[in-house]
Amino acid sequence: METHQSSSRVPQPPRAAVGDAGVLRELLPIALWREDAEGRIVEWSLAAQDLLGHRPEHVLGRLATPLLVPDANRELAAKLTDRVQSGETMVGTLPVRHRDGHTVTMEMWIVPATDPEGRPGAMLIAVETSEVLRMRENLAAMESLFTQSPIGLALLGPDLRFLRVNDALARMNGVSAARHVGHRLTEVVPDVNAAGLESLMRQVMESGTAVVDARRVGRTPADPDHDHIWSCSYAPLVDRTERRSLGLIASLVDITESQEAHIEVERARQRFALLAEAGARIGTTLDLKQTAEEAVAFLVPQLADSADVQMLESVLEPDDPVDSTRSVLRRLAARFPDPTAPTALLTPGQTFQIPLDSVYEQVLVRGLPMNLYTTDIPELFTDPRTEALQTYLATRIGSARLIPLVARGQVLGAVTVTRLRTREPFDEQDFVLIDEVVARAALNIDNARLYTTQREAALTLQRSLTNNALPDVTGLELTGRYLPASSHDVGGDWFDVIALPGGRTGLVIGDVMGHGIHAAAVMGQLRTAVRTLARHDIAPDRMLSSLDAVVADLGEDEMATCVYAVHDPATRGWVIARAGHPPPAVATPDGTITFLDGPPGTPLGTGAHDFGTEEVVLPGGGLLVLYTDGLIEARHRDLDQGMRQLAEALRPLDRPLDTMCDEVLGQLLAGSAQDDVAMLLARTTR
Repeated sequence: METHQSSSRVPQPPRAAVGDAGVLRELLPIALWREDAEGRIVEWSLAAQDLLGHRPEHVLGRLATPLLVPDANRELAAKLTDRVQSGETMVGTLPVRHRDGHTVTMEMWIVPATDPEGRPGAMLIAVETSEVLRMRENLAAMESLFTQSPIGLALLGPDLRFLRVNDALARMNGVSAARHVGHRLTEVVPDVNAAGLESLMRQVMESGTAVVDARRVGRTPADPDHDHIWSCSYAPLVDRTERRSLGLIASLVDITESQEAHIEVERARQRFALLAEAGARIGTTLDLKQTAEEAVAFLVPQLADSADVQMLESVLEPDDPVDSTRSVLRRLAARFPDPTAPTALLTPGQTFQIPLDSVYEQVLVRGLPMNLYTTDIPELFTDPRTEALQTYLATRIGSARLIPLVARGQVLGAVTVTRLRTREPFDEQDFVLIDEVVARAALNIDNARLYTTQREAALTLQRSLTNNALPDVTGLELTGRYLPASSHDVGGDWFDVIALPGGRTGLVIGDVMGHGIHAAAVMGQLRTAVRTLARHDIAPDRMLSSLDAVVADLGEDEMATCVYAVHDPATRGWVIARAGHPPPAVATPDGTITFLDGPPGTPLGTGAHDFGTEEVVLPGGGLLVLYTDGLIEARHRDLDQGMRQLAEALRPLDRPLDTMCDEVLGQLLAGSAQDDVAMLLARTTR
């Protein structure tokens, strides 16, 4: 990278010593740091932190060269340090290493400055030559903090009289550069708290410590009718050999407009933080009502005093006739500031007809939000229609907005937000934020709606395939249960009982991998295949081999586990085959409970055909328990622990089977199933 530097010996005329850094006048912020005689950083400005990434507490006391100078420039840095410590002032364009490793090209002033111990050190003042354009691009929407903001530069002598000023400072002060030279600040622009600034400059010269970003407010001849705000930085200039102050260098930036930009940036930061919070707090589950309540809880009170979420009945009940639901809204969730006010009548679950030509109809038809006038506000809550409610809305509500819930191109309903007259009315920034929150909530609400619709469809399919009454069979007392998961989609768990030739009985239980309608549909195909194959009276291991082929034909991603057991009442014997399914539990009348340890087999669909059989004889009163893994597996326990808990829950064995089944489910699931659960109990008759 090309570098250049100019130098002079101190004390030469200050104008020659400083040089004319033209680019420096065009850029901000100014990075300023100071190094002691050993090259350690003893002062670090906030602007330096912004430009180079290092926080003050991470750099103070560290050697500057290994931290900031690229390897290729170490030799040059050493030479520059020697020259500065010998009293020269250097001006040049040099690369500086950023905290993350990349280099930043900067125009730098390196001036002699005594360190805190009075030894020769250096003050470095630098600006990045490419930063303004980058900031303009990044902050164009919010008015860049420093776009077009020139930097005023001045050199002052020990008596605080101007020795040199640049054109930018002359323009700021409305006084020519020539009229500055030889005069003090109190003489040039007295109406900018000049006396206080001169006191600060004296402190800088006496202490040898730079001051960065000191603010001054006032008026100058450049704009005598308006106050301006300037950011001022002062760095001392010291003659090392004679140990006397040469004065100081001052840099000034008019930040009047940038303060407004700062406000906008802060508002944008808060807006982004709120949107991030909304993403975390809305849509934590796929429950439609809870998602609507989360949206309301987020909006109130930090953005509004009330929020009301309503959805079209035609969206909630798509199977109903369109004409009867398309103009009806149902309140899903609402929150109002005063529980004793008439708005307490507005509760979730209420429905009302959308009035023709109302603001509701306009918003729902157009799919665009609308600010509401005071006369529109009573129209927002049409039911229940009471005089007290209408009076409350007309007299207490100061501003309101109606925003459509739009997701995937469909209008789902609307959200009403209001503020009381005791609070600042909504402004444009509030509208932007609220609309974005509602848009995100709409997507989450639609996800919950679609999930609920799909889950209900899958559950309906599941029940239609498994709700057949168990048959009366010879030698067995039977009962079974199916429980859908409470935390996610319906799965593919099922059980069935099939009467076989010769008075025998086939019992099957299975679990299709996956959830939703697809898993339920695959389960239905397997259930049908089992019933068809069972009527051909094939052995349990051959049954599983045939089912393995059926699952494989359904697709390479399909998989299921299964147990098929055949009972012969003449011998009271069972022949049982497993395909990767949890082992059945067996209980004898004396209270002994074990789990079968025969061939476990491989899941259906793998093509392994690794199926064996196990034979068990149970006397009268013996119990065979088939179940899916959702019964014994949970986040807080492993399979072995779940099997032990199942064995304990089966006792006492002389209870009615229906009672036993319900109590086992209650003990192991504690009221909610994390996964689908199927359970089938068979007790041999005495």
